[in-house]
Amino acid sequence: MKKVYGSAAEALDGLLTDGMLIAAGGFGLCGIPELLIDAIVESGVKDLTVASNNAGVDGFGLGKLLATRQVKKMMSSYVGENAEFMRQYLSGELELEFNPQGTLAERMRAGGAGIPGFYTKTGVGTQIAEGKEVKAWNGQDYILEEGIFADLAIVKAWKADTTGNCIFRKTARNFNPPAAMCGKVCVMEVEEIVEPGELDPDHIHLPGIYVHRLIQGQHEKRIEQRTVRKREEA
Repeated sequence: MKKVYGSAAEALDGLLTDGMLIAAGGFGLCGIPELLIDAIVESGVKDLTVASNNAGVDGFGLGKLLATRQVKKMMSSYVGENAEFMRQYLSGELELEFNPQGTLAERMRAGGAGIPGFYTKTGVGTQIAEGKEVKAWNGQDYILEEGIFADLAIVKAWKADTTGNCIFRKTARNFNPPAAMCGKVCVMEVEEIVEPGELDPDHIHLPGIYVHRLIQGQHEKRIEQRTVRKREEA
């Protein structure tokens, strides 16, 4: 089965439809599938629901899809770095399903494991719990959260072999493994592709069984916020 494609547009060919649910890896601007996001922007697909920790920043990452009004709903845990996100949400143009960060990660992981739902204490007694089933164990309340089963997962890794076995680099792993697992189809972009057997099996973070299509490309690797200390006078 061929998994390596020549470009992001080729890898997404035939997978994009209006109204679909996309799970996207990344945290802030760390480990985001920027090449695949750009290709989705170019495709013009619309009315998307995107499950992602956050929505990038204005003009980069998922922020590009917000700028072109291709996203109808975000399922996120943090939205504070994107002014256009906030503007659309406050004006009623964008739906938001707010999730505690760990709950969002577990919802993705559960979907990838075929688990339709799970109970958690996180969010009990808050707006997060509104409209959700509550059960008590040992005198403690838990709310039911549903697993995420995405139509498409887009993720970013550091290195992969041609069968899709991959390695993430340090904190860029973040939401990428659970996002990859919960997609009916997973498309991954990497910095380097090697032949099978070149990666140490003990170092594989995500097995290739979860990865259906793969591209290699150059990445911009922006820093979301850079804070530096003023140089002291000698």
